[in-house]
Amino acid sequence: MTQSTNMEIGLFTFGDLTPDRQTGRTISAGQRLQEVLAAAKLADEAGFAVYGVGEHHRLDMAASATPVVLAAIARETQRIRLASAVTILSTADPVKVFEDFATVDLLSGGRAEIIAGRGIFTESFPLFGYDLADQDALFAENLDLLLKLNASERVTWQGRFRSALNDAEIAPRPLRGSLPIWIGIGGTPASAERAGRLGLPLAMSNISLPPAKLAPVVELYRRTGAEAGHAAADLTVAITGHLHVAKDSQDALDEFYPHYHDYFRTHSAHQYRVREVSRADFDFLAGPDGPLFVGSPQQIVDKIMRGRELFGHQRFIAQNDIGGLPYASVARVIELLAAEVMPKVRAAGANSAS
Repeated sequence: MTQSTNMEIGLFTFGDLTPDRQTGRTISAGQRLQEVLAAAKLADEAGFAVYGVGEHHRLDMAASATPVVLAAIARETQRIRLASAVTILSTADPVKVFEDFATVDLLSGGRAEIIAGRGIFTESFPLFGYDLADQDALFAENLDLLLKLNASERVTWQGRFRSALNDAEIAPRPLRGSLPIWIGIGGTPASAERAGRLGLPLAMSNISLPPAKLAPVVELYRRTGAEAGHAAADLTVAITGHLHVAKDSQDALDEFYPHYHDYFRTHSAHQYRVREVSRADFDFLAGPDGPLFVGSPQQIVDKIMRGRELFGHQRFIAQNDIGGLPYASVARVIELLAAEVMPKVRAAGANSAS
């Protein structure tokens, strides 16, 4: 597979609020958001390419107003790109989404990106008065409008779910006239085909499946994009997943497992049921063929590059602050990634292309 020599590495957060397993106490949403700002600033200083903030509308997550958080990060950073992870476009007004992110773009000097998805968690549907049965139709219509808003400062449009627009002025405009808009998916082939047909970059999240099982989804995306007439260079792919790194691989596993376990036990019940992750399951997921990036710096490098052989992706974005992991540990991971993982990934990419 032909690959670009460049591999961007980024971070993202949901701002989860997970009780401390020893005390049972949970930090405040305000403190959690301050930690998110501090992590983003550190990532910017360390040379990461992108920092993403997710959208959830529950008391166990601190980040619901993603553009507000990104605007705060914009004032604390200089270079790092600022993305949603993801914007739940099925239950959002595309005009408001565009206006918010165009504003973030202006405040940040042109660094805003939208990763638009249907949303795995569904609490936003009753909250904003939408029927979950319309999820896909809402997403398709809202994405169509968002792309039109991105392309022109005046828009005439009519759809099923939203009031029509008649030569409406769309303001403000982003710094460079338009915003990067990605499609965020969880591995669904139909979603990958949609991104390919539209020629939009694809961000695929994987937290549970062996990466090899998802490689055909990325191939489907590229094949669909090529058949629709889009250039291969425009069919950009990002892969996202959970990560923890320590100098010693066993230390990384032992430190991260309790937080990984508590993260799923606490938060998965909102969508399905309480998910118990055994240590054996965790170790398998963190193994060479699993989706979880936990280990020594060299193990993380090796796993990123193995994934690149499968996906040929241009971005890897890691969620490393889950399950009540103390901020000091989050910061240590960011620093270790910057010092011992990113340089080796860049070197390995250059060597593979030579």
